[in-house]
Amino acid sequence: MKVYNDINAWLSMRKELSTHLSLGVVMTMGALHEGHLSLMRQSKQENDRTLVTIFVNPTQFDNKNDLQKYPKTWESDCDLLQQVEIDYLLAPRVSHIYPAHDYFYMNENHFSQQLCGLSRPNHFQGVLTIVLKLLNLAQAQRAYFGEKDYQQAKLIQKMTQCFFLPTQIILHPTIRDPDGLALSSRNTRLSETGREKATFFARLLKTEKSVLNMKHQLELEGIQVDYLEEIGQHRFGAVWIEDIRLIDNCAKP
Repeated sequence: MKVYNDINAWLSMRKELSTHLSLGVVMTMGALHEGHLSLMRQSKQENDRTLVTIFVNPTQFDNKNDLQKYPKTWESDCDLLQQVEIDYLLAPRVSHIYPAHDYFYMNENHFSQQLCGLSRPNHFQGVLTIVLKLLNLAQAQRAYFGEKDYQQAKLIQKMTQCFFLPTQIILHPTIRDPDGLALSSRNTRLSETGREKATFFARLLKTEKSVLNMKHQLELEGIQVDYLEEIGQHRFGAVWIEDIRLIDNCAKP
């Protein structure tokens, strides 16, 4: 695996990559788990080469404390990437991604204003901006995203369509632990009790109970509800457990 921290070094290599070889990209913030690895395996099956990016994007965090506490596991991440036999790792410096006096951001003014966007007003601006930058850097034929972050994935998909970007956005089903909890890097910060509450949230979301009933049950368990909503045939939820924000979604039962 070739590791790039310098954007120019990566771009020089990218120019040398044969046009006959397809490239897939998986974008992460590190703290890798099986959900990430499943995206990488799919990319390896469908492309000649696979690029993984690790970049903890500061512009999508509305809470500085959350940014500071986000798990960083560089050495174990690299070991996992080696095991999956990833070809390239791009881990750019913040100053390269956001140079001084960079005032350009990507905005969407409809779906991003709902769900997570209501309580995190600048979150999707940061997400769409970094994804656009990384798509341009990768110049990949395909990019892979998990459906756990359903709202994010749909916004990215729409952005690439609206701006005629050549990269195909491929969505992969949510990967869950045997107890039903969706895999997330933030899960590692939960205590045993917090983990039990998170699993309760994940299971409750899939029941036939009404949104009002679910919210009441979560609050009885001491779980702070950010939102619980149904849009079309899909159900979305976000909660706070031990000062950790967790999201999930599923088809409406």
